[in-house]
Amino acid sequence: MADNRKRAPRGGKQAASGSRPIRRNDRAAAPKGQRERSQAQAARPQRDRNRDNVQVSKGEFIEGRRAAAEALRTGFPVKCALIAEGGERDAALSRLVDDLNAAGVRIKFVPRAQLDALSSHGAHQGIALEVGNFPYADVADILDRAGDGPALVIVLDHVTDDGNFGAIVRSAEVVGAAGVIIANKRAAGVTVGSYKTSAGAVMHLPIAQVPNIARALDDLKAAGFWVGGASEHAEGSCWDAPFEGRVALVMGSEGDGISRLVLEKCDFLTKLPQRGMTESLNVAQATTALCFEWLRRNAGELMGEE
Repeated sequence: MADNRKRAPRGGKQAASGSRPIRRNDRAAAPKGQRERSQAQAARPQRDRNRDNVQVSKGEFIEGRRAAAEALRTGFPVKCALIAEGGERDAALSRLVDDLNAAGVRIKFVPRAQLDALSSHGAHQGIALEVGNFPYADVADILDRAGDGPALVIVLDHVTDDGNFGAIVRSAEVVGAAGVIIANKRAAGVTVGSYKTSAGAVMHLPIAQVPNIARALDDLKAAGFWVGGASEHAEGSCWDAPFEGRVALVMGSEGDGISRLVLEKCDFLTKLPQRGMTESLNVAQATTALCFEWLRRNAGELMGEE
């Protein structure tokens, strides 16, 4: 006759026998299948912790050999270099490590899994540079660079997109601008992203962060700059704007344009001529066009100075 009684769990007799004291928070022994699932679940957090152990500190990283070499060449601030273990056996990577050592950069050899964990696109090539804080300039540094002759300063009134900011800095550097002024809050600044889109130009001209754009324009006016704002509401185009000499070109944010207080500081407004149907260029494209119009107007005097 079949025995329909429930079989006592293994170990239940030992628990009741008094061989060890029973504590209130003791659990009854689980069946074998349940114990195996519990053991698997207990092991899972350990694997997660091991994976967490290969995570690096949250920061900004420049990945890849070419990008790392360019950052080293241009003097971008680097806190330390993370090199994949075994990378010293790679001739090209070994030469880059030698250059980093010569520059006094701290080097850490880490498991490749650690680089995989921090990589944004999985193409670190065995190296990642953790970057430090960018050394922003003062408005005074820009004025020193401007000298006494024709000069261009780009003033960004809360441009927020890193890509636009980097492209603007690149154009400003190409035409020989004295510097770029940005707000210290609610505005794009120098990051790994903007460093890349500027093609390293952020390292070749002063970039000043200021708490008050309008006040910075007063400083530029005191140094002999005419302040021109780019606005779709301008009556005349850049072909007729007074771009000769010392010009501070103000570009507004992507969505709202130039703010009211900054607009009141402008000596003139200008815009690009347009024939097509597209509404307008973005702020980076417009800045590039206006930068080259300033260069065209002043090329004779600037070349004469050289």
